[in-house]
Amino acid sequence: MSEIIGLAFLLPILLISMAAHELAHGAVANRLGDPTAKEHGRLTANPLKHLDPLGTLMFVITYIGGSFIFGWAKPVPVNPWYFKDHQRGMMIVGLAGPMTNFIIAIMLAALLNALAPASATIAAMSGGSTLFEALFLAYQVNIVLGIFNLVPIPPLDGSRVIAGFMSRDMYARWSGLDRYGILIILAIFFVFPGPFRTILGGAFEAISRVLLPAYF
Repeated sequence: MSEIIGLAFLLPILLISMAAHELAHGAVANRLGDPTAKEHGRLTANPLKHLDPLGTLMFVITYIGGSFIFGWAKPVPVNPWYFKDHQRGMMIVGLAGPMTNFIIAIMLAALLNALAPASATIAAMSGGSTLFEALFLAYQVNIVLGIFNLVPIPPLDGSRVIAGFMSRDMYARWSGLDRYGILIILAIFFVFPGPFRTILGGAFEAISRVLLPAYF
């Protein structure tokens, strides 16, 4: 698959996957009593409502780079003051996005395993089937979204998860790092790209060995 054709597959898959991720955040927050996402028009499956230009550009750049792909969507607004327990509420809302991507990936993995011939490999299958390539790209995007967003650096979802176990004072200081989080992540990615990609790639392969044993 050429890079242009690959991008033609990647962008709609990316937009739909990110929309599912952000919609999950908004839906869970709304269920817990926070109507902020709904009031801002973000409780929707419309992918364009969740698009972050820089995050999408990072997906495209890293995809073209050929080593690994990652990026992010525009965060759904959440007001923790609506939750009875601010930290626990944010932890649950934070988990909703990555878990949604992993659930999508599990369903895609089931389809890919159903397509697998004897002694299948990713390299062998990717050369002959557009359907396989599209399904595997969608699987990859959702696994990467799930893994990347669980990195425990504010404002990623992983930071909400570990914050749920912090003291109130530490939680307040930790939450204050949100404004710098993306800058820290970009700095890590561009200054130490090797270790960053190795960690994400290792996590992707470990998960794929479980979900796609026919290929890995």
